[in-house]
Amino acid sequence: MRANYRYTVMGLLFLATTINYIDRQIIGLLKPILEVEFKWTEKDYGDIVFWFQLMYAVGFILSGRFIDKVGAKIGYGIAVFAWSLAAMLNGLVKSTTGFMVARGALGFAEAGSFPASIKAIAEWFPVKERSLATGIMVSGCTMGPLIAPAGVLWVANNYSWQAAFFVTGALGLVWVVAWYFLYSKPQHSPRVNKEELAFITSDQGVVTEEKAVKASIPQLLTKKATWGYFLATFLTDAIWWFYLFWLPSYLTSNGLSKTEIAFPITIVYAITAVLSISGGWLSSYFIKRGWTVNSSRKTTMFICVALVLPVMLIQFSQDIWVSVYIVAFAAGSQTVWKGVLLTTVSDQFPKSVVGSVSGIGGLGGAVGGMLAAKGVGILLNEFKAVDNLQGGYNLIFICCGTLFLTATVLFHVLSPKLEKVDFSSKF
Repeated sequence: MRANYRYTVMGLLFLATTINYIDRQIIGLLKPILEVEFKWTEKDYGDIVFWFQLMYAVGFILSGRFIDKVGAKIGYGIAVFAWSLAAMLNGLVKSTTGFMVARGALGFAEAGSFPASIKAIAEWFPVKERSLATGIMVSGCTMGPLIAPAGVLWVANNYSWQAAFFVTGALGLVWVVAWYFLYSKPQHSPRVNKEELAFITSDQGVVTEEKAVKASIPQLLTKKATWGYFLATFLTDAIWWFYLFWLPSYLTSNGLSKTEIAFPITIVYAITAVLSISGGWLSSYFIKRGWTVNSSRKTTMFICVALVLPVMLIQFSQDIWVSVYIVAFAAGSQTVWKGVLLTTVSDQFPKSVVGSVSGIGGLGGAVGGMLAAKGVGILLNEFKAVDNLQGGYNLIFICCGTLFLTATVLFHVLSPKLEKVDFSSKF
């Protein structure tokens, strides 16, 4: 009888992503409190997010290659330990500049999350299950923001905003201990029996030379598939950062109080979490029905596009709750799309370079988010100055839909068949 220990690994990856996004979103949740205490302008807040994104980008330059060298176990453990300490550091700062430094440290450490997760999934799951595993892992991006509002705001209101940073940062330290004792490669794990190991490795014989592949970063950058992944994340990650960092402000600008925003944010991320998991299941379901990897992944991605585009029409909404549900389905569809996109890295590249390619794509997403943080902060400041803050948000939502469609088309053009990348020729 086949064991199913790989689901334990899936659970650990889900929990790490959940903690990751609690640590990321807390600054947005506490923004209404912190902007009063530190007298932040929209530009100040944009600068804080910018430094997180800048160091996140720098971290991606190093993390993907580092994780390919030391492996998912050591690499992910170091990343979570470092970002947990950085998250707790936020509770000690006394100035706006201090937040820029602390958020920058957090961004640098968190850059290891997705490269390590994708490498672990490539090690533990066959192709037919990778989309589902990635979808569940990515759903942590929504579970974190789903549970954070009530918990973070409760701690901040009953104790202090500093305590909120200390509590959330400590969660990661607990996870590191569990990861150390529970994770290893499947062929080395005493909890995996022969039947499960055979299932995990069932499709690895298709590319027998995978273990021998050693590709430098310059060689990876000569591949269209690398650029397709890079551009897709560059254009779309900025959208997710906008939802994560500015949704609380968007809600308060529409008349909700600081205490009232927790419920609509919970609704947004609850819908997003459900869609994320179901979307990961959908692509895997198509493969089990006999569809090719390319058709199953791309069909799911274009379904997501159709569900995201209505966010461009949010300016015509006269009801904040209608706006909340539009954002919820747009954000949820984007997480499904991102999960499928992440899966295409292991679809197209051998395991030995999955971390490096994920790091290159993550760099693109971080740079896009960094530029967006600057742009959103400046844009909202200008619209706020003329007493038309909603006009600024409406323009941003139009950009969200346009960028998402553009990214999907570009990815398809550069990876039209999701074929295995050929490394037979030397760079």
